[in-house]
Amino acid sequence: MATDYDEIRSDVAESRNASLEALKSANAPDARSVVREMDEADTTDGIELPGADLSGEELTVVVIPQAEDEFTCFSCFLVRHRSQIARESNGQAYCIECEG
Repeated sequence: MATDYDEIRSDVAESRNASLEALKSANAPDARSVVREMDEADTTDGIELPGADLSGEELTVVVIPQAEDEFTCFSCFLVRHRSQIARESNGQAYCIECEG
């Protein structure tokens, strides 16, 4: 008698059916209940961390002026070295990445 090697073995088919039945019978949440639970769990609004009163703090930033060998790209507005100038027109410089 010829053997069909493409046919699924009976023990594999039984275990497949059993796992499918287990998934069907499981109490899986639907999409609406998951969204509802996420909304209820989203408690980031109104939470105050202990000792986190930063209302009296000031942000101190040191601004470094643009050097003589640097330019500001008129397209991306990043400060770059003069070696990265791709084009200059009407006093406005454009970097290699923007003109690439």
